[in-house]
Amino acid sequence: MSFKVYDESTGTTVPFAPLVEGRVSIYHCGLTVQGPPHLGHIRKEVVFDVLRRWFAASGYDVRVVANITDINEKIWARAGAAGIQWYELAYAVELELHRAYTALGCIPPDYEPRATGHIPEMIGLTRRLIDRGHAYAADDGSGDVYFDVRSWPEYGSLSNQRIEDMVSDESADERGKHDRRDFALWKGSKPGEPATASWPSPWGPGRPGWHLECSAMSLKYLGETFDIHGGGMDLRFPHHENEQAQSRAAGYGFARYWMHNAFVTMAGEKMSKSLGNGAIVTEVTRRFPPRAVRLYLAQPHYRSTIEYSENSLAEATAQVERIDSFLKRAGAADPVEFAFGDLPAAFVGAMDDDLGTPGAFAVLHETIKAGNRAIDSADGPAAARALRQVRAMLHVLGLDPHDTEWAGTGGADPSVLNELVQLVLAQRQAARARRDYAAADRIRDELTRIGVRIEDTPDGTRWSVSG
Repeated sequence: MSFKVYDESTGTTVPFAPLVEGRVSIYHCGLTVQGPPHLGHIRKEVVFDVLRRWFAASGYDVRVVANITDINEKIWARAGAAGIQWYELAYAVELELHRAYTALGCIPPDYEPRATGHIPEMIGLTRRLIDRGHAYAADDGSGDVYFDVRSWPEYGSLSNQRIEDMVSDESADERGKHDRRDFALWKGSKPGEPATASWPSPWGPGRPGWHLECSAMSLKYLGETFDIHGGGMDLRFPHHENEQAQSRAAGYGFARYWMHNAFVTMAGEKMSKSLGNGAIVTEVTRRFPPRAVRLYLAQPHYRSTIEYSENSLAEATAQVERIDSFLKRAGAADPVEFAFGDLPAAFVGAMDDDLGTPGAFAVLHETIKAGNRAIDSADGPAAARALRQVRAMLHVLGLDPHDTEWAGTGGADPSVLNELVQLVLAQRQAARARRDYAAADRIRDELTRIGVRIEDTPDGTRWSVSG
């Protein structure tokens, strides 16, 4: 494989070599389940889904782990405001994340461990760090345990910072710290915190620190050393810096490569719940076809910022319609067996160059144009070749409407679904023909309610699954 990945420390791409021949292991930080995922969250899921598909298409056995952070102060606060238990909120939001996975055609992770299910592993890792001289229990009776950043000379290497230049969080509790930049491995219970969010430990009742969670879970499911660790660019420091420091200080190889996707922004600001500017996935996929939303998130390079725009989503919708128009003209109807040899060389080159999706999509659109020209000129062999190439590229990008991820609930036959919708649309057209517009509107509204988006065009009514 000639895949190259961006090295943040040098600003260049470097050859990727998996730890085990024929296998690729990937860990990416999942959602903190305090609220439903927005496009900023789900971009990471789409990016790593495309990465996973590309490695699989290239012949690798791929294992993907993405954690769930289901305990922290924000979850407690939101649950308290809603009058429910923190774990009720966490589970409800986790289900929303799974709906977003499904809505955008993402293959679920092989393992999706919850932080609260791995407390023994986290306590064990903390004890190991203390024994190796890289962590200490606070001497103020708080029950806190901190990582000693000055005990690890490589601290700051991931984010290219010197300890002396780092600025600590002004809001952070510095009780019992040897250095203001030391970070919590274990947090002793405090008055007012939920009793159900506390576990016994050698340092007293409490809970794990955020950074510790990912190190312990990646160690359990991917081993002491694995290939790729990723997440949003905002996690690079301090989260990933701290993960790397504590994992390597504990004697483990940890991640060999890092991949960080850039933000989805609104008016130049990072999309976030705290700013109140999040475009919730389930809402966006009601207004735009889910495949168009996926295309919108996958087409830009993963390290480039996306500015949220309804006009851009409308253009993505138009692109999906052009793709589907070609597939219909070329006679695509069923899932097909994917063959790596069906991919154009330029597409392979773009994807191997640090997951270069802009170039890959350019090849896709050019191949569709060539396929349409072949159909217009009745060149059957050229049209068939273009169809196989397009289907293969769409499969890698997760956009083939005939793949099982998009073929209706439970993998229903797309042709059966189409026939059912067409029957309902025929009833709507009959109502309009007899000027019963109220009935026609009720049919349209009911279709919208169940997630079928319809559009009246000069060429007839089009429909798509929108959520």
